[in-house]
Amino acid sequence: MDPLLIVAEWWWVAPTAAAAGTAGAIGWRHRVKRSGRRLAVDAARHDLRIAQQSVVEHRLALKIARADYASVAAERSAGRANAEQVAGARRMLREREREVKAAHADVRARQVRLNAARASVPPASAPRPLEALRARHDAITARWMRYETDPALQISYTAMTDVRQPATAAYLRAAGNAVERRREADLDPTPVSYSAYRDAVAELDTALEAAEHRARVLAGEAPSTAWQDAAQDVFSRSAEALDQAAGAVASAFAAWTARKRPRDDV
Repeated sequence: MDPLLIVAEWWWVAPTAAAAGTAGAIGWRHRVKRSGRRLAVDAARHDLRIAQQSVVEHRLALKIARADYASVAAERSAGRANAEQVAGARRMLREREREVKAAHADVRARQVRLNAARASVPPASAPRPLEALRARHDAITARWMRYETDPALQISYTAMTDVRQPATAAYLRAAGNAVERRREADLDPTPVSYSAYRDAVAELDTALEAAEHRARVLAGEAPSTAWQDAAQDVFSRSAEALDQAAGAVASAFAAWTARKRPRDDV
């Protein structure tokens, strides 16, 4: 048969096969997304975008602070501003500089979390990120309920059920917030709702640690050092700040490890 006739007869095969392959790849990614296996990745990517936007905003604020400081300094030279105004502008400039550094550190922390989420996408047979988060939430709640249901623990650690204790009250507030964020994530499991629920569970875990420590202190089982007493205030920190600190430590450790590696011979 004439090759030209074959081409004319079957010209549609290659485009159709290519389209089918593309549709299959898109369909596979869609199924993976709908399954929730990459929910933690999508949430980490969302958090990174928010952190990057924060850097842009803080850089703009820094530029404004620099301009204000230069203006006040010029006014001071001309005798139209006093030393207190110059000092105030300088303090504002230093504060904006610290905020930019913190924003950059947060971006690095978010990148670490994104890389970790990408590396830990669960296989098809493993629990999905939202399921694992629910399980963690349930475990924290079960840990708290022991103080409500075990008579021996109720007697030994009365502070755990005393809402007049600041640490206990803070745990209960965190518990209510976690329940609300869980409800939202269950109704609409988006990266935004998952991220909020994840942070609420992390805050709940920290609040329970602080409440347990305070209860042990009041029971005479733990020393009340300055550092440990400061831990009671951890529950008031945002999960964002906790993530930033953890990410900064991870980044510093990675940099230290890289410096320890012998360089390749040039």
